[in-house]
Amino acid sequence: MLQILFLAVVQGIAEFLPISSSGHLVVLGALTGKLSESPTLEIILHAGTLGSILVIYWRRILDLLFSDRRVIAMLVVGTIPAAIVGLTIKKNFEWLMRSPLLAGCMLIVTGAFLILLGRLRPREGEYREMSLLNAFGVGCFQAFAILPGISRSGSTILGARLLGMKNEDSVTFSFLLAIPAICGAVVLELKDFLESRQIETPVSAESGDVAFSPALLAIGAAVSFVVGIAALKWLIGWSRLDRLHWFAAWCIPAGLATIACILSGLIAP
Repeated sequence: MLQILFLAVVQGIAEFLPISSSGHLVVLGALTGKLSESPTLEIILHAGTLGSILVIYWRRILDLLFSDRRVIAMLVVGTIPAAIVGLTIKKNFEWLMRSPLLAGCMLIVTGAFLILLGRLRPREGEYREMSLLNAFGVGCFQAFAILPGISRSGSTILGARLLGMKNEDSVTFSFLLAIPAICGAVVLELKDFLESRQIETPVSAESGDVAFSPALLAIGAAVSFVVGIAALKWLIGWSRLDRLHWFAAWCIPAGLATIACILSGLIAP
């Protein structure tokens, strides 16, 4: 229970704040007996954070269906790079997604991205006016964020800002783009889970395998959902104040600490 609650909080915070949920979960997985690598738990926690986006941006999502239909095409184009890269990595290089060493190095890269983001001059572009080519460009930043340790929100917000969008619109487009990305990740995880035809259970530090119960899964989803809403509001607020680069002060030390733990033998690479 405590481990699932802890990972749900980490997922809810790191999915939206620019510090990389995948990087943190990979490192925590190396420290908690691979609990965070359970497909069942990944599906549930991702579903909780997806619900957070739907709650915060429900009006924008309705606009997509009725008045901003051009944005749907932008989201489709923006999702293509992540779909291609994600499927390629999953098929041929899945071990990369479980590497604490890669996660540590990429956390440092995320910190560098955030420092660059803090030095950009204000832009005035709106996401509704963005070209399909620019939407594809932001999608390439999202594809890079498939690597553990690269923040999806941080990289896509940086990409949008580099392509001329203002702070609030870059955040909005980033999380609208996250909806198909997270849905795709959940579908792939669910597909793998169903193909395995067995429930993968978390590993207890003391007594081995323990089974998930519906109550534990529901609690995990609820916690990641509630924490995700708070984290997303935090991100939006700090973006308006142009403070997202402050998170570099977490990412870079976290990456260095991970590498130090690997070099000292505390974590396997």
